[in-house]
Amino acid sequence: MDRKLVGIPASPGIAVGPVHLLRWEIPEVKHRIITDDAIPGEIERLHDAFARAKERLAQIRDRVERTAGKQEAAIFDAQRFILDDTDLTSAVEELIRQNIGAEKAFEIVMFEWSQRFAHAPQAMLRERVGDLKDVEIRVLTMLLDLPDHDPVDLPKGAEAILVTHDLTPSLTVQLDRTAIKAIATDTGTRTSHVAILARSLGLPAIVGLRTATQQLNGRETAILDGSTGLLAINPSHQDIDAYRERARQEALAEAELRHLATLEAVTTDDVRITLRANVDLPEEADLAATSGAEGVGLMRTEFLVLGRASMPDEDEQYRAYKRVVEAFGGRPVVIRTFDIGGDKLPVGGFPPEPNPFLGWRAIRMCLDQPELFSTQLRALLRAAVHGNVHIMLPLVVTVDEVRAARALLDEAAVELERRGVAFRRDVPLGVMIETPAAAVACDTFVNDVAFFSIGTNDLVQYTLAVDRGNANLASRFTPLHPAVLKLIRRTVFTAKQHGIDVAVCGEMASQPLMAFALIGLGVRQLSVAPRSVPLVKRIVRGISVEVAEEAANSAASKGTAAEAAEELRRHLTDIMADEALFADGLPTGELESSL
Repeated sequence: MDRKLVGIPASPGIAVGPVHLLRWEIPEVKHRIITDDAIPGEIERLHDAFARAKERLAQIRDRVERTAGKQEAAIFDAQRFILDDTDLTSAVEELIRQNIGAEKAFEIVMFEWSQRFAHAPQAMLRERVGDLKDVEIRVLTMLLDLPDHDPVDLPKGAEAILVTHDLTPSLTVQLDRTAIKAIATDTGTRTSHVAILARSLGLPAIVGLRTATQQLNGRETAILDGSTGLLAINPSHQDIDAYRERARQEALAEAELRHLATLEAVTTDDVRITLRANVDLPEEADLAATSGAEGVGLMRTEFLVLGRASMPDEDEQYRAYKRVVEAFGGRPVVIRTFDIGGDKLPVGGFPPEPNPFLGWRAIRMCLDQPELFSTQLRALLRAAVHGNVHIMLPLVVTVDEVRAARALLDEAAVELERRGVAFRRDVPLGVMIETPAAAVACDTFVNDVAFFSIGTNDLVQYTLAVDRGNANLASRFTPLHPAVLKLIRRTVFTAKQHGIDVAVCGEMASQPLMAFALIGLGVRQLSVAPRSVPLVKRIVRGISVEVAEEAANSAASKGTAAEAAEELRRHLTDIMADEALFADGLPTGELESSL
């Protein structure tokens, strides 16, 4: 092979195929002075680029409407309206008449418009900033005669490996799952939106490659190994054969694990652990229901918003929630209210913030937008008629937020009753413990909530002051840091004192070593990716709570995350090394690779 690029494993699996390079960034534009004689030709070039861009947007819009629906396709209508704006055309033409080349003139005007829109008092204008960027990229690509890398260009069955800097919502809605076999990005970590999306779609993925889009030209063949983070460029036939054999072996190992779906998650000393599934898309419900999961511990609702030009109405939300609830019969389905913000932004939906993870997101945004929030709450109460729905509030830091949400929930019930619409009033309300404030002061919530769910993705981020989406800090994002373990232990202790259910629904629960630690810290409910349910169940059935508690307490007393991990690994490998424990079918190699 030519070379190896190594990033962060984000979604397991092996893919072999051609590289589809998507450089969706504003290109560098050199300042070019033109003569008076060249002005008409430059204006003609501008109009031609606008016409071609609108034609391309029309093609994309039609395709997205066929594959994703009218609401998602509306994004591209907004972008075409920008290109139809006569004020935009006039402003660029005016600069061209001042002897500035068309591409530079267009860049200057788009920069001015973006700044003006971002700071506009009208929310409608602020919401167009993302669209302006997409339009700028598309038109400059044509003016500079750069290759057009839209995902829409891929033919069905191309089985390509998509390599891009980041996967934005406007790109996500264009993805054709029949053409994309795997995803690799320069940015991101295991807990960033693109990684969670890839796992939801069942696509192998690597994130945090940093410079892949600069090193590749899109004409390569590659092997992507989502389990190790390796992207092998132009592999030999022997390399390809070896990886295909490994993929076959992994498929066999996964099949061996699947028979655990019907077995109970009980430790060797007869302690029952409840395993539920995290669901990101309604389409995952059927897979999750057959994975051995005992319900849904976290249904993310951002899929309803990301890549959309407008918010979904009550009926659309109701149908989406109802589909998941019905798939699980009477088993619990914990649905998280919108956690928008941070790295999960609707298209153009927010003005730029200097620190979005500490900004206007999640419950803060919902409480500040009561009409938007009430629509979701009404849909949730209606869906609860069809099963066992629990409502969960994200990023709560004070009980005042819970009480404000409860008031809106009560108002939603009154509105549904007034309309004569069927709903359930007795829906349990819980909170995510995902900030140090919530963990330290979790006792202040006990009289106002029915359950806690520890969101380890954000809890680690905020406790360690490490941006979970920053590839440069990936090695410092350490869930086994003693501070994180102690906050989890405190939360579990408080919940048990007050008879409140407590679960862990972050990515930490999906990893065997960390699931072992969580059980040792007293957690008895874990919610994991559907494909991780059998593996975590195998870990549960092979350990005793007594040993897990000894290991977790020892790990929490260590000074570093590395020392804590080593302590947990020592205890777990001592247990799982007993070949008798593999009677349920977990191959030794599968366990070792997951540790």
